[in-house]
Amino acid sequence: MPDPRFQPDGRSNRERMLAGDHYIAADAHLARESNRAAILTAQFNATAGDDHATRDRILRELLGSIGDGTVIRPPFRCDYGYQTHIGARTFANWGLIALDVGRITIGDDVQIGPNVQLLTATHPIEPEPRRDKWEAARPITIGNNVWLGGGVIICPGVTIGDNTVVGAGAVVIRDLPAGVVAVGNPARTILEL
Repeated sequence: MPDPRFQPDGRSNRERMLAGDHYIAADAHLARESNRAAILTAQFNATAGDDHATRDRILRELLGSIGDGTVIRPPFRCDYGYQTHIGARTFANWGLIALDVGRITIGDDVQIGPNVQLLTATHPIEPEPRRDKWEAARPITIGNNVWLGGGVIICPGVTIGDNTVVGAGAVVIRDLPAGVVAVGNPARTILEL
């Protein structure tokens, strides 16, 4: 009997994606939305120096929401943009990757080091649906006043509590509570603040 997760059910691939269900990414509508994001990120990444007004205008068009005083340094990459929501006064250094197939929510006053990856996308472990290009996503939530060190990877479905610090190079595969320092691969708490 076929697995119902990998069967059409009358919803569009976009509807399935937004619901967090399995969908086929090779879809014309999703391709147009991804292309829109690629064009806007290319424009954003082409800005130079202190052209903050242009960067801010592009981010407000690209992202689902962005708070006042937030700065993202180019280069920046995302799948769709509209699935990413960033609070106020957040800073992201060079090379942020937001695979926002699922929703990414970043709080206020977050510090994001260079080359951080926020990865919501998942793929089936079963070979047949993976070959047929099914995928899904699980949301990522980053609380207020979090610091993500350089090269941190946040995996699908992770929530990081307020005031938490994640050390450089950590791979976060499980939720982290508020007010801790976590390091390593997989990330583990080493200190409560």
